[in-house]
Amino acid sequence: MAQPLWSKKNNAKQSELQDKISSFMSGGDVLLDRQLFIYDIKASQAHAEGLERIKVIRSVELQQITEALLELSELFVKGEFELDQRFEDGHSAIEWYLTEKLGETGKKIHTGRSRNDQVSVATRLYCRDALNQLKRQCLAVADTCLTLAKQHEYDVLPGYTHLQRAVVSSWGMWFASFAEAFCDNASDANNTYHLVNSNPLGTAAGYGVNLELDRDYTTQALGFNRKQINPMYAQNSRGKIELQVLGSFKNALLDIRRMAWDLSLFSTAEYGFVEVGDDFSTGSSIMPNKHNPDAVELMRASYSTLVGAYNELESLLSLPSGYQRDLQNTKGALLKGVTASLQCLDLLPDLLKSLIIKIDKCEQAIEPSMFATDKAVELVIEEGMPFRDAYRHIKNNYQELENRQAIESIKDRVSPGAWGNLMLHEISERLEGLT
Repeated sequence: MAQPLWSKKNNAKQSELQDKISSFMSGGDVLLDRQLFIYDIKASQAHAEGLERIKVIRSVELQQITEALLELSELFVKGEFELDQRFEDGHSAIEWYLTEKLGETGKKIHTGRSRNDQVSVATRLYCRDALNQLKRQCLAVADTCLTLAKQHEYDVLPGYTHLQRAVVSSWGMWFASFAEAFCDNASDANNTYHLVNSNPLGTAAGYGVNLELDRDYTTQALGFNRKQINPMYAQNSRGKIELQVLGSFKNALLDIRRMAWDLSLFSTAEYGFVEVGDDFSTGSSIMPNKHNPDAVELMRASYSTLVGAYNELESLLSLPSGYQRDLQNTKGALLKGVTASLQCLDLLPDLLKSLIIKIDKCEQAIEPSMFATDKAVELVIEEGMPFRDAYRHIKNNYQELENRQAIESIKDRVSPGAWGNLMLHEISERLEGLT
């Protein structure tokens, strides 16, 4: 590893112990920064423009820095510049490149900023893109579920409480429930986006600097809707912002976990209601008869990965005000949680489209007692019987339910949102409004 630019040593020669310490202190930072590097470059460009506006660097120097940063970005995207153990982190790589390329001019880039606000602004830019992607993927899931709800609106599915058969339901209702859930998740992602879309650049190490930085300019240049005003809070919000972002992902993954649980149960031979498409299933290394819904199970597990990242972040934040090196570890937790979640969400629409619904098996699972609630309500309406009396009557006279049909039960449940009145048009309108 090259000697860090901020090292207290006067030479680059390091002992074996010092190498171990440096490796421990940096951890995998430089590797993690590969996901943040483009954002760091973008923020460095805005910072340079801000320095030129307050006459810290000259116009010709800004031009040189701009060209060098553009070149660095292109080289990185092409794979011709690699963030590796030569550097302590992405910040040092940018400064090293500018200094190698421009000499004294390159050394000016860090005027008026700290690694603290540098990593915060890069992370904030990353979080914005992650939340936008989360919103898009949630909308894609909602759209897929809505399409399938329309397609299977009157396809019978037993409704369960306590994992016991309760009433007649439909696949249309099952899909519609997740369509509405993912509309909520998209809305939540959008709200979180606006909450975290604030600019920490220019707050330095949490106490500002003795320069009249044009923070309004950098806020506009980087597309933030506002600047974080108080430098100490900008520092204290590190980790808190990441928690809010992962919280939005948790909401989406929570619904995926529930969906995955349903599909895991429904695809067993004991239920036999649905089959997961071949692309999302595997066989067994020893049992030729197996058709395992592995992708569904791993989607269910994705929530655990995300919660692990969330809990790691939360546990790191028991700290006093101001920067503490502990906060370095927030980066890995954030990136791990976001990456795993987006990968899961990206596959979900295609998995749902692959489902083969076994309508005959679903209908066979309907038993007369599942019409009891319907009949009790009918006795109230048609014969004026008090509901509690109707309840007791049907509980003792299931034979009255023998000839009822599941499809009729579905169509008769016309309360808003129920099986016979799914109100898919309203969910569709909401989906369109979020797009």
